[in-house]
Amino acid sequence: MLASCKDDKKVLDSLADYNNSMMAKGYHFGDQLTLPKEVTEDAESISISFGDKETSSLAIDPKYFTLGDNAVTFNIKTKGGETLTQDATINVFAKNPEQKINYEIIAEYPHDPENFVQGFQVEGNTIYESDGQNGSSQILKYTLGTTTPLASTKQAQEDFSEGSTIVGDKVYQLTWQSKKGYIYDKNSLKLLSEFPYPNVLGEGWGLTYDGKHLIASDGSKLLYFLDPADPSKMIKYIAVAGSSQVYDQLNELEYHNGFIFANVWQKPVILKINPANGEVVGTFDFTDIAGQNTKGSDDVLNGIAFKGDNMLVTGKNWSKIYEVAIK
Repeated sequence: MLASCKDDKKVLDSLADYNNSMMAKGYHFGDQLTLPKEVTEDAESISISFGDKETSSLAIDPKYFTLGDNAVTFNIKTKGGETLTQDATINVFAKNPEQKINYEIIAEYPHDPENFVQGFQVEGNTIYESDGQNGSSQILKYTLGTTTPLASTKQAQEDFSEGSTIVGDKVYQLTWQSKKGYIYDKNSLKLLSEFPYPNVLGEGWGLTYDGKHLIASDGSKLLYFLDPADPSKMIKYIAVAGSSQVYDQLNELEYHNGFIFANVWQKPVILKINPANGEVVGTFDFTDIAGQNTKGSDDVLNGIAFKGDNMLVTGKNWSKIYEVAIK
């Protein structure tokens, strides 16, 4: 019995060492897990479980794994009849390295530093903005180059407004933890209706529109595609990752020319994401711009919009909006 316990410990220690060694390197879809012989030689069977799903294949199969970090459990039935289990994290990365995207600041515009930006769009020369904080949350619009609202609607004290996006003649807006969103008339910003979130969406963070679906983030690595005719209905979701990095806390979103652009909360980074598979294909580093505007933990980069092919960038309580030409 003592020998058996030592053998079991050897198997689990070897498996843990292997999984830890693969955390940074990660896997790609189609890869095989090459478990050490200390694990395989004494195993009658090995399976990997993901919540209510389980597979005996040791391949990185998209039927079971998503991009990014995957919490799994290894189940090993030894030749001696023991059943051993061990939790692990398996990182799956995009196959192609993301491009570092260069840009040039070509214009600066004023922005009201009282506005805690959560959602940010431009249509023509009009900015549509959703601002957060309990008691200060609102949806408003103003002409780029000014800070005077053309129209605005305040939210209730209990609401903390989040991402927003334009869909035809309407503006959709999320709330952080109220588990509901709002729909407004685009012209007047008069409230038209509200909707509950799909249960899978834990919180409301960012929101954009790809011409067919609303795309929402909840602060995780996931992006959720919702039906704009019934935003309570989730159509699908994708997980996001780069070629060597797991990304979570995806926040403000913008869809442009077939790609999703997302900032990472509390980081001066904007990701360019392929919506077909969640792979990060490019990154923008806005360290210099953020450094001029971020003085604490809250006033971070959090605004993406496109003016033609140029990007508008701002943040929470920033006094400026930057227009950048992408090189």
